[in-house]
Amino acid sequence: MLKKAALIFCLSLICNAQHGFAQDNMRQIKAIEDSLMITADSMANAFLPEIRQIHTELFVKQLVRALKIPGSYNYRFDSLATRINIIAPDDNSFRMFNWSVANTEVTRRYYGAIQMAGEQLKLYPLIDYTAQLGKGAEDSVLQGGKWYGALYYRIMTMEKDGEKVYTMFGLNASSPISNKKVLDPMFFTPQGVVFGAPIFNIRSQNNPQERIKRFIIEYKKSVQVSMNLDKEMNAIYFDRLESEVNDPNRKYTYVPTGQYDGFRWVDGYWNFVKDLIPLDLLKDGEAPAPVPAKLREQ
Repeated sequence: MLKKAALIFCLSLICNAQHGFAQDNMRQIKAIEDSLMITADSMANAFLPEIRQIHTELFVKQLVRALKIPGSYNYRFDSLATRINIIAPDDNSFRMFNWSVANTEVTRRYYGAIQMAGEQLKLYPLIDYTAQLGKGAEDSVLQGGKWYGALYYRIMTMEKDGEKVYTMFGLNASSPISNKKVLDPMFFTPQGVVFGAPIFNIRSQNNPQERIKRFIIEYKKSVQVSMNLDKEMNAIYFDRLESEVNDPNRKYTYVPTGQYDGFRWVDGYWNFVKDLIPLDLLKDGEAPAPVPAKLREQ
């Protein structure tokens, strides 16, 4: 009986010590998160771009310091999530810290870091490579930390050939005259994270014999364009666009037509679906139906 009581007492001490250690870690992270909130505010709102850049560098150092604390993956960063995007897939195998900084009055640069699930830190920092891609943006596969910079607002987990592929939904507003919505496939290899994969059944304009590696729609800066998941249809929908000056080469003049195309996942590919959401033809004098709220989001 005495041996059993001693064993219970020892186990209780061990559990309490582990609990206290975890709580101490959480307190450390919370203290750093408070500092991150202050830095994030300066990073976004400092008057001079060079000052914003200084605070961005400080923000990265503070974030890495917080993530190095054992068990950090279990810390939600609820306060910080009001300042930057923190997004994870349904399988919770990783999460992405993602934000943008205005490097001029009309342009932005994107930042990201992927933290893998686990007790010890495994982190993939990302470098915005958008400006270097040019007309090859849809055809490129990016590795070594390079990525097509964007603010991600949804991740869809798909499976192709027994491997997981994550379709990342993002907004890129780095151009002074246009915005872009992007569907960017992402997957992991032993060498690291890879962005871009030929999973869209759309042929490349630059290389017609190949499929595009990411899907991008570009449009006029001042208009709203949708690209998101419709769970009821089990499909991705997006606005169909056309040039308001009838010049298809000037993407910055593209505006929504009121019609919606999309993609459905079939046999390991995103298959393009024209008129995913059929347009009701109106009779003379009829008023158009209001656009559903979900189609006005993202």
